[in-house]
Amino acid sequence: MKNWIRNRSTLEYLGTWEQIYNPNFKVVEFDHFKKQAGLPIFTLSVSDGVESTNAIGMYVKKGRYGGTFAHKDIAFEFASAISPVFKLYLIKEFQRLKEQENNVKKIEWNAKRFLTKNNYLI
Repeated sequence: MKNWIRNRSTLEYLGTWEQIYNPNFKVVEFDHFKKQAGLPIFTLSVSDGVESTNAIGMYVKKGRYGGTFAHKDIAFEFASAISPVFKLYLIKEFQRLKEQENNVKKIEWNAKRFLTKNNYLI
Protein backbone atom coordinates (compact mmCIF):
# COMPACT_ATOMS: atom_id res chain seq x y z
CA MET A 1 0.00 0.00 0.00
CA LYS A 2 2.81 2.43 0.84
CA ASN A 3 4.52 2.04 -2.54
CA TRP A 4 1.20 2.27 -4.39
CA ILE A 5 0.22 5.55 -2.76
CA ARG A 6 3.66 7.06 -3.44
CA ASN A 7 3.19 6.68 -7.20
CA ARG A 8 2.45 9.90 -9.13
CA SER A 9 -0.30 8.38 -11.26
CA THR A 10 -1.98 6.98 -8.15
CA LEU A 11 -1.95 10.38 -6.49
CA GLU A 12 -3.36 11.99 -9.63
CA TYR A 13 -6.15 9.38 -9.70
CA LEU A 14 -6.96 9.93 -6.02
CA GLY A 15 -6.89 13.71 -6.42
CA THR A 16 -9.18 13.60 -9.45
CA TRP A 17 -11.60 11.28 -7.65
CA GLU A 18 -11.70 13.57 -4.61
CA GLN A 19 -12.23 16.69 -6.73
CA ILE A 20 -15.21 15.05 -8.44
CA TYR A 21 -16.90 13.61 -5.33
CA ASN A 22 -15.70 15.73 -2.42
CA PRO A 23 -16.62 19.44 -2.31
CA ASN A 24 -14.54 19.87 0.88
CA PHE A 25 -11.33 18.45 -0.61
CA LYS A 26 -8.28 20.63 0.13
CA VAL A 27 -6.65 20.89 -3.30
CA VAL A 28 -3.78 23.15 -2.19
CA GLU A 29 -2.65 20.68 0.48
CA PHE A 30 -2.99 17.84 -2.01
CA ASP A 31 -0.79 19.64 -4.57
CA HIS A 32 2.01 19.59 -1.99
CA PHE A 33 1.91 15.77 -1.99
CA LYS A 34 1.57 15.56 -5.76
CA LYS A 35 4.70 17.64 -6.33
CA GLN A 36 6.75 15.31 -4.14
CA ALA A 37 5.37 12.09 -5.64
CA GLY A 38 7.97 9.88 -7.25
CA LEU A 39 10.88 11.28 -5.27
CA PRO A 40 12.92 8.63 -3.43
CA ILE A 41 12.45 10.38 -0.08
CA PHE A 42 8.68 10.84 -0.45
CA THR A 43 6.54 8.79 1.91
CA LEU A 44 2.85 9.22 2.59
CA SER A 45 0.63 7.28 4.91
CA VAL A 46 -3.04 7.04 4.09
CA SER A 47 -4.04 8.51 7.45
CA ASP A 48 -1.77 11.55 6.97
CA GLY A 49 -3.11 12.11 3.48
CA VAL A 50 -6.73 11.80 4.56
CA GLU A 51 -6.32 14.11 7.54
CA SER A 52 -4.43 16.87 5.75
CA THR A 53 -6.58 16.96 2.58
CA ASN A 54 -9.99 16.15 4.09
CA ALA A 55 -10.28 13.19 1.72
CA ILE A 56 -13.36 10.95 1.85
CA GLY A 57 -12.38 8.21 -0.62
CA MET A 58 -10.27 6.30 1.88
CA TYR A 59 -10.76 5.66 5.56
CA VAL A 60 -8.28 4.41 8.15
CA LYS A 61 -9.53 2.66 11.27
CA LYS A 62 -6.86 2.23 13.91
CA GLY A 63 -6.68 -0.33 16.65
CA ARG A 64 -8.09 -3.80 16.94
CA TYR A 65 -10.06 -4.86 13.85
CA GLY A 66 -8.73 -1.78 12.11
CA GLY A 67 -7.52 -1.38 8.58
CA THR A 68 -7.65 0.81 5.51
CA PHE A 69 -10.93 0.98 3.66
CA ALA A 70 -11.63 2.65 0.33
CA HIS A 71 -14.50 3.52 -1.99
CA LYS A 72 -15.02 0.83 -4.62
CA ASP A 73 -13.59 3.06 -7.38
CA ILE A 74 -10.35 3.39 -5.45
CA ALA A 75 -10.35 -0.28 -4.46
CA PHE A 76 -10.59 -1.26 -8.15
CA GLU A 77 -7.66 1.05 -8.95
CA PHE A 78 -5.61 -0.52 -6.15
CA ALA A 79 -6.45 -4.08 -7.22
CA SER A 80 -5.61 -3.20 -10.84
CA ALA A 81 -2.23 -1.88 -9.78
CA ILE A 82 -1.23 -4.94 -7.77
CA SER A 83 -2.70 -7.62 -10.05
CA PRO A 84 -2.41 -7.52 -13.85
CA VAL A 85 -4.75 -10.52 -14.00
CA PHE A 86 -7.45 -8.60 -12.13
CA LYS A 87 -6.98 -5.60 -14.41
CA LEU A 88 -7.37 -7.76 -17.51
CA TYR A 89 -10.54 -9.40 -16.15
CA LEU A 90 -11.93 -5.96 -15.28
CA ILE A 91 -11.28 -4.66 -18.80
CA LYS A 92 -12.76 -7.76 -20.46
CA GLU A 93 -15.87 -7.61 -18.26
CA PHE A 94 -16.37 -3.93 -19.07
CA GLN A 95 -16.11 -4.68 -22.79
CA ARG A 96 -18.57 -7.58 -22.48
CA LEU A 97 -21.11 -5.41 -20.67
CA LYS A 98 -20.80 -2.58 -23.22
CA GLU A 99 -21.28 -5.03 -26.12
CA GLN A 100 -24.33 -6.48 -24.39
CA GLU A 101 -25.72 -2.98 -23.83
CA ASN A 102 -25.15 -2.06 -27.48
CA ASN A 103 -26.85 -5.25 -28.67
CA VAL A 104 -29.95 -4.44 -26.60
CA LYS A 105 -30.04 -0.89 -27.98
CA LYS A 106 -29.65 -2.21 -31.53
CA ILE A 107 -32.66 -4.51 -31.06
CA GLU A 108 -34.71 -1.62 -29.62
CA TRP A 109 -33.73 0.61 -32.53
CA ASN A 110 -34.69 -2.05 -35.10
CA ALA A 111 -38.04 -2.65 -33.38
CA LYS A 112 -38.82 1.08 -33.34
CA ARG A 113 -37.79 1.37 -36.98
CA PHE A 114 -40.06 -1.55 -37.94
CA LEU A 115 -43.04 -0.08 -36.04
CA THR A 116 -42.51 3.35 -37.55
CA LYS A 117 -42.32 1.87 -41.05
CA ASN A 118 -45.57 -0.08 -40.56
CA ASN A 119 -47.38 2.92 -39.05
CA TYR A 120 -46.31 5.01 -42.03
CA LEU A 121 -47.75 2.46 -44.45
CA ILE A 122 -51.10 2.43 -42.63
